[in-house]
Formats: sequence, structure tokens, C-alpha cells
Amino acid sequence: MLCPAMLIAVASCKPPIELTPPPADAPAALVALSGASIMIGAGDIASCTQILSRGTAALVDSVLRADSIAKVDDVAITMGDNAYTSGTAAQFTNCFTPTWGDSEKRILKKLRPVPGNHEYYSADAAPYYKYFGSAAGSVGKGYYSYDVGAWHVIALNTEILVSPLFTDSASKAELDWLEKDLKAHKTLCTVAYGHHPRFSSGWHGGDPSLGRMWQLFYDNGVDLVLTGHDHDYERFLPMTPAGTVDSAKGVTQIIAGTGGEELRGFRKAILPTSAARIMGRAGVLLLTLGKAEYRSAFLEIGGRIWDQSGGKCH
Repeated sequence: MLCPAMLIAVASCKPPIELTPPPADAPAALVALSGASIMIGAGDIASCTQILSRGTAALVDSVLRADSIAKVDDVAITMGDNAYTSGTAAQFTNCFTPTWGDSEKRILKKLRPVPGNHEYYSADAAPYYKYFGSAAGSVGKGYYSYDVGAWHVIALNTEILVSPLFTDSASKAELDWLEKDLKAHKTLCTVAYGHHPRFSSGWHGGDPSLGRMWQLFYDNGVDLVLTGHDHDYERFLPMTPAGTVDSAKGVTQIIAGTGGEELRGFRKAILPTSAARIMGRAGVLLLTLGKAEYRSAFLEIGGRIWDQSGGKCH
């Protein structure tokens, strides 16, 4: 079906949502890794016109509270587009604060965000940097790294790499920083996260301009890449920068743009490396990070556990 406005390109039509049916063997509990750390988060989160972010915030808070009781090392992350529709100061105050930014929840104490394209609808994403402060990295850059348990974690500002708002020199500076950071942290296990996916079967699709970033991931043994941007959940097989399966050195990408904003469907042409897809379900990605392996799962609002998977670090 064509878009109602015939002047709009057909490619801009949002694919319809066909609610993904729950798996027949939905587990009642997560598969645990002894002594592991926890990373939990999502992208595309808080909108004053949607209520789903209240549910995802409650879910993240409940996991972090359980971690605190069990004395588990953990971190909460966002994969961009934190406050809709334009990342204004008012939208952070009125949309994000009542949900993921609620001071009575544990989220802000643990949160390490990255910006998305909607943050830059406000000039220089200034409200984003002011709201999150030092947790967001250097103002104007928004990329940084840290460690969680045995894992090295890289937070990226992919808007710098894909948007015409930024110069080639700004893009080069981030990629040069990424290369130096990867070479300086030769841990066995590494996870990176940003807003835009290199590969996607969703409405926006993947962005080939992230190819050099992926080449650095591949050359330096990054295990996982987490993104948002498409408002669905999609997990891929381990891939090369060209998008072919590589079970030995490949990078596994997981999209979880399901934090609370309007959900969307998938395109008819599903990428051949797409291993699991969920649409029409709000929730968060949970990673259990062990010393040499990981487990992943999608936690839906209401408690259902989807797509438990995992792998070993390389």
C-alpha cells in the first residue's frame, strides 16, 4: 500500500506492525552465568505522548534493585533518542524524568547514555549534555569508554558518523579515538553501543556509512554491538563488516529500539543474517556478561522473556 501522501517517497512508508506471537516455550527464568555482571537498556525511549516508557523504566529499575541486593556489578544504558521528539530541555524534564529519570528509581545512578538523531533536533544536543552531565562524556563528543566486570564497554555517538551536521574531521576524530581505545584495552570481551545500526531489517534500515567503524570492531575483536533507531528488536548472527556470517570472528549486533516510543514493523525483505525479530513489543535488552562469554535476552513489559541467546568472547 502506498503512503496517503503520494508526494512522499514510497520508501518512507512505515511497514505495518504484525504483533509477534509469544514463543510457545517462553521460559520462566533467565539463564544465569556465575559471577557475571549485568548490562540493561534500550533505545528510543521517552515520549510525553506514549506510556510505554513507564513500563520499561519499571522493568530496568526492578533488575537494578535485584542486582543491588545480590551485590552484582551492573550498568544501565540508553541507545539514543532518549527524549522525544526533539530532545529539548522541556522534553527531558516532562517526558524522560517521570520515567527513566525518576529520582526514586536506581536508573540514573547507573545510567551511561548515548545520543541519537532526535537529540540533535535541539542545537548541538545541548539539553542532552546538560541533563546527563558527566555521565554523557565530553560535551560535543558524547563518546567514551569504561569497564563493567571483565568487559570493556565503548559508548559511541553515531550521529557524528552519519549526519551531515558534522564535518569529516569530527567523524575522523571519533574513529581515531575508537581505534586508539580498542588498541589500549585488549580485554577478551568487548561490547560497543550507539544509536544507528549498521544492519537492520526495520523501517530505517542499516547505514553503510558505519562501515569503517565496523571494520575497527572486526579487526579488534569486538564481540557485541547494541543499537536502537529502528523501533523493534532484532538480533543478528555474527557478521563481518560486509554483512556475511563469520562464526569465528564475527560481530553480533542487537537492535533494541523498544524503550517506549512508537513501535514499528519490519520490511518485507528480511536480511539473511537476521537471527531473531520481535515487533510490537516494548521492552529492554538484558546482557549477562561473564568472564569469557555472555547471555542475552529481551525482557518485555509484563515480565515475559524472549530470545535467550549468547556466545563466547573472541
